[in-house]
Amino acid sequence: MVQSTCSTPRLSPLNGKPVLLGFDGADMSSDAGLTLLREIEREAGLAQRLADCLCDPRDPAKVQHSLCDIIRFRIMMIAAGYEDGNDANALRHDPSFRIALERGPETGAALCSQPTIPRMENLPDTRALIHMGREMVRFYCQSFARAPGRIVLDIDDTFDAVNGHQHLRLFNAFYDEFGFQPIVVFDGEGRLVGILLRPARRPKGAESAAHIRRLIRQIARHWPETEILLRADGHYCTPEVLDLCDRLGLSYVFGLSKNGRLAQNISAMEASTAARYTRTPGQKLRRFKTFSYAARSWSKPRRVIARVEVGPMGRDTRYIVTNLEGGRGKHLYEKFYSARGQAENHIKAWKTHLPSDRTSCSKANANQMRLMLHNCAYWLRWKLRAACPRRSPWRRAQFDTLRLHLVKLAATIVEKKTRIIITLPTSCPRKGLLHLLFDALAPPKAA
Repeated sequence: MVQSTCSTPRLSPLNGKPVLLGFDGADMSSDAGLTLLREIEREAGLAQRLADCLCDPRDPAKVQHSLCDIIRFRIMMIAAGYEDGNDANALRHDPSFRIALERGPETGAALCSQPTIPRMENLPDTRALIHMGREMVRFYCQSFARAPGRIVLDIDDTFDAVNGHQHLRLFNAFYDEFGFQPIVVFDGEGRLVGILLRPARRPKGAESAAHIRRLIRQIARHWPETEILLRADGHYCTPEVLDLCDRLGLSYVFGLSKNGRLAQNISAMEASTAARYTRTPGQKLRRFKTFSYAARSWSKPRRVIARVEVGPMGRDTRYIVTNLEGGRGKHLYEKFYSARGQAENHIKAWKTHLPSDRTSCSKANANQMRLMLHNCAYWLRWKLRAACPRRSPWRRAQFDTLRLHLVKLAATIVEKKTRIIITLPTSCPRKGLLHLLFDALAPPKAA
């Protein structure tokens, strides 16, 4: 690395002693925790999976950076908190990033520069992106040691504001902005299953059903015997989606919008609940009722559960529809459907802690590729959290907390003839946890 010879900044003295600051020390990095992510990526091979879906049009004799290296560099940048591609110019000489890309921290060649990254992002066509989506579903299935008996998939969409003339952008009156509204799918444990870039409007029933059908078929190819339970809010509860679940044998718990006919079924319960609360005011009073209901657009009657709640803020009634036959309404609502709220935290981790809304490319395919890169970065963080001790608070930590404590680590890195030495500070506050993680993520010893 090129050493800086800038003049020493003048700082306020301490106890009569001058304080000197310089940038002329040994090779150091502020992202030594990338060595943890390197072990995860080496085992998962996420960059290679995406690179295998692309056709490289470059002359092999002139290629300095393979597609796999470019993609891995970009994924590591996002996982370390550098969501802007322009940061590549400053990070291409960083020793931790060089190690993450299997290059010597001092003797290895510099990584790719910023202009190379957008060329990679604009490279995939629609066919390549479809293959990438299938590959990420395959990676999701392979992340399990064995096929599970049942998985829970949470389907939702989130608004992604844009500030240019990107392809597929649309004005959304609710958010009063132009943007996208991608559909994201997580499982009940927070694994990211799939992402689809789309205009900023509520998905219609046929669009939602088509996306779910493609996703379920991909999962079923790997797990033909696994039961799949879908959870979503009310705007995914459409006749097309409900009929699709019946045809594919899927279990579901969907939110259901209010209407006059539903209100007629619970008017007596609402009145009695309000009267009971009036007699014993204070804590919220919650009651449930299960009944059969068939909207005019539905193909058959279905099981509906109403939750009536009266409290200091007034009356609140919600509905869900499900094809699960067993279980009380209270259990299905509070233990199954309400757990869907955890998907909002997963979206927060993906969107805020790994800023996946940096979809500023002019082409839709390039923005979808960016979502794929953020998908991979999400998996690196998720696997890092999953490697933490099971009963420790780190197993529930937010992604930005993991980055601050486990990735943003200052270290001196020295490359010798036969070894590379990474020296962390003696006062590192997470020394014990880092020892556990390095042991958990270490490659198996050679026989």
